[in-house]
Amino acid sequence: MDIVILFIITLSINILFLLNFENISKSLSIIDKPDGKLKKHEKPVSLLGGFVILVNLYLVSFLINLLNLDYLIFKNNFIMIILILSTLFYLIGILDDIKNLDPNLKLFLIILSIGFSTYLFPELNLRLIKISFLDKNFYFNNFSFFFTVLSFALLLNALNMFDGINLQLILFTSFIYFLFIFKGFVPIFFILLLIPMSVLAFLNLRNKIFLGDGGAYIIGAIIGSTFIYQYKYFENFLYGDEIFLILLIPAIDMLRLFIKRLIQKKNPFKGDLNHLHHIVNNYTNNNSKTIFLTLMLCILPTIFIIFNVNTIIILIINLLFYLSLIFYLEYKNK
Repeated sequence: MDIVILFIITLSINILFLLNFENISKSLSIIDKPDGKLKKHEKPVSLLGGFVILVNLYLVSFLINLLNLDYLIFKNNFIMIILILSTLFYLIGILDDIKNLDPNLKLFLIILSIGFSTYLFPELNLRLIKISFLDKNFYFNNFSFFFTVLSFALLLNALNMFDGINLQLILFTSFIYFLFIFKGFVPIFFILLLIPMSVLAFLNLRNKIFLGDGGAYIIGAIIGSTFIYQYKYFENFLYGDEIFLILLIPAIDMLRLFIKRLIQKKNPFKGDLNHLHHIVNNYTNNNSKTIFLTLMLCILPTIFIIFNVNTIIILIINLLFYLSLIFYLEYKNK
């Protein structure tokens, strides 16, 4: 019964937000203005997406604690890690949305946030990696902090770069939440987080709200922390190579863009319109078809994982799909 109450309260608050969105958006006035270059939306759009996720994180955590349902979520106060890391990442992201931070300063702030979080909660450090086709674990020992920082920095950048067309990152994040639910990784927590994601999808589809860097960074904090947590507390954990494959398309697209920009002697962190979704959309001229194609490409590796296909074979197949699509569409778009 308490779980039903928890669900009803969370749903009700999100519906109230949806019904009062226009007033809330005007009151907070955090907007993304079009510039005719990288930002081609027709009118200013609210950047409250990350704020909505962050508020729901605190709301769900508070209600679970209030109703004495702590057993439904993370053990050993791991929820505090997610809350602190999400808050710090959100502040960096929203500051970048508003002030357009220098990439080096942004990276420094991310490292500082992870350093502060790991100092308070050493269990956030990723101390080892497990590979599905090898019988041994690889321990990072003294390089644990470095690898944790590197993993989060790459994840945040990959997700942020993937958030370039309406619904794409929201739907991909929802898919990963469904995967966590399917695997039994604190399922009630992620079922509840799907409620604000549904609200954001509704508003984002109508071009009324963007996740912004703040939203992408919070998603990175939640997903990254959960991947570390499931390693420590679940027997049916996802191996390191499986996690890489789940995030393969955003990761490989980021790598492609970095390499291409460096070859062209451009700043690898400077935005452009050469992302996967831009290339696909230039060909389809239809956002719905673009999102369908990119999400199918993202979901395909996870489907192979569920059917226990060897991860090396999955990697080869999906790299071929991705590269073939990029080369073909770049040729057709000339």
